[in-house]
Amino acid sequence: MDVNEVLLPGVGLRYEFTNADGDRIGIVARREGSFEVIRYAADDPDEAQPLFRLTTAEADTVAEILGAPRIAERFADLTKEVPGLSAGQVVVPASSAHAGKPLGATRARTRTGASIVAIVRGDAVIASPAPDELLQTGDVLVVIGTHDGINGIRQIIES
Repeated sequence: MDVNEVLLPGVGLRYEFTNADGDRIGIVARREGSFEVIRYAADDPDEAQPLFRLTTAEADTVAEILGAPRIAERFADLTKEVPGLSAGQVVVPASSAHAGKPLGATRARTRTGASIVAIVRGDAVIASPAPDELLQTGDVLVVIGTHDGINGIRQIIES
């Protein structure tokens, strides 16, 4: 899919693409952080019909919702391409000594060589979580590494 990027001086950026139904869609990313989704009229390519606006927080939520399945797909593809690399999931149980503590406190990557690349928390996905992200009971950690590394993270989190 081709996406055209257009600079809107004083406003921000507009991204345009044509969807599978043949509609021309635009997303205006405003300098102050809000977004507007528009559709161009079929009979007049210069007439934009506003569909809806999103605050920065709302846009982040939509991006997480739409990105979650794609993140999982990309990791699955990556593990097929690289021999010895696997993807796994580790759930943070209520009994974990790490529940309520920062991810960095686990020292998981240093201790196992595997990386926690995302945290799935309810309907939200935290991609590339920072070391200060607090782990919560029920979080699902998406882990990339060897089988031994993934099992090592499981042991750290479940202990």
